[in-house]
Amino acid sequence: MKFTISGLIISICIIIVFAISVQLPAQGQQNLGLFGHKPGLVEFDAPGAATVTSPACSSVCGTQPLGNNVEGVIVGSYTDANVVPHGFLRTPDGNITSFDAPGAGLGANLDEGTVAYTINDLGVVVGQFEDPSEVFHGFLRYADGSFTIIDAPGAGTGAGQGTLATSINFQGAAAGFYIDGSNEYHGFARSREGEITTFDPTGSVFTFVCEETCLNAAGAITGSWQDSTGAQHGFIREPDGTITSFDPPGSAGITESASINLEGTTTGYYLDSSSVIHGFLRTRAGNFTTLDAPEAGTGAVQGTGALSINTLGAVTGEYIDSNNVMHGFSREAFGNYATFDAPGAGTSAGQGTRPSTNNLSGAVTGWWVDGNGLNHGFVWYPGGFGGFLSPIARPETRLQN
Repeated sequence: MKFTISGLIISICIIIVFAISVQLPAQGQQNLGLFGHKPGLVEFDAPGAATVTSPACSSVCGTQPLGNNVEGVIVGSYTDANVVPHGFLRTPDGNITSFDAPGAGLGANLDEGTVAYTINDLGVVVGQFEDPSEVFHGFLRYADGSFTIIDAPGAGTGAGQGTLATSINFQGAAAGFYIDGSNEYHGFARSREGEITTFDPTGSVFTFVCEETCLNAAGAITGSWQDSTGAQHGFIREPDGTITSFDPPGSAGITESASINLEGTTTGYYLDSSSVIHGFLRTRAGNFTTLDAPEAGTGAVQGTGALSINTLGAVTGEYIDSNNVMHGFSREAFGNYATFDAPGAGTSAGQGTRPSTNNLSGAVTGWWVDGNGLNHGFVWYPGGFGGFLSPIARPETRLQN
């Protein structure tokens, strides 16, 4: 039998998952999912998070979880009552630690501050901060609380320019994009040792490395780029620097690649000729599968956005219904869907439940928007593991402040 390195790692991950699960106490075991969590959705807010919206932070007011790792640690950002963004880290037992990158601007009502995008399985957080001059810088935050600042060569030093680090892999390599002195966007890759390589697909006038789960363990990076006509395409940058551009069949000029897993499978979304949104899966070989969640709307800027794919092929994302309300979904590798909503989520256009990432166990984190437009965090636990969904009609919902 022939093994690939990635296949072996997946097998090891599955063995670890089962090893952890069999150590759970026998009492109540049938009611517990992976790592002892009951299937369902937990809502939370970072301590000190704003309780009202503000024009200064607009759609990012409140608590926004952005990434989670294999242990169930969640990171993201929140805005406080003075509209200052801070990073946060939430452990699986619900404890939340706030942090600010060194040099982050903390001025009231200026929306500067710190955003943590994701965390790897060794506890290293990647993100960006905006300094008092409104220049962006990337950062790595280590498990001991220390920081390394990332500034890509060629990054601009004016307001709204600089470096944004958006993804990190298990080995500690990072990726993201930078905005130069002419306000043009370019991609970069940073090795664990700190060497930075910049890149653009041929013909790109705007290169965007996507956020959270866009750099895999092999070093492949995904994102989107725009050509001179305004059309947007997906790309994969291999570890050797080779870049492949792609568009799913049916894309009418807008393709967003949003995540890549260990196997090199990417997921994202595209707009068709009627501006309906469809999710997609693209295998490393270039084969596409279209993803349309049940109950997704079919009008303009409605439909399905696939946002994250885990090692076992489970996909999470949002679908927008016919009333323009957001809902969460998880799709297992075999094609079965589960949909979910935070109990407190608003039911008007632009409100609802918005997943961000899923980890190895299939746990999904993201945020929900209430009836006043304020964001709150959530984590959703599936009934199986890895996104392999058990037949639970209505998972139990738990609330946590």
